[in-house]
Amino acid sequence: MRLGIRTRKLIGTVVLLIGLTLYSFLVMTIAVSGHLPENGAVQFFYYLTAGVAWAFPAKYLIVWMVRPDVA
Repeated sequence: MRLGIRTRKLIGTVVLLIGLTLYSFLVMTIAVSGHLPENGAVQFFYYLTAGVAWAFPAKYLIVWMVRPDVA
């Protein structure tokens, strides 16, 4: 059974929204839990890395979502 593009987009959107929400809570929890040093440069690079890291797995999900239907 193959999923249509509309179904893949719906599933992908829900997974992306839930995943990003959980990821942001994880990043914030690590930041305020005391595991991150009080050094401004370290905090900057942590937030820079955490802010970009979610895009790599999301790329594969988005590619799957917009893949054309094969008849």
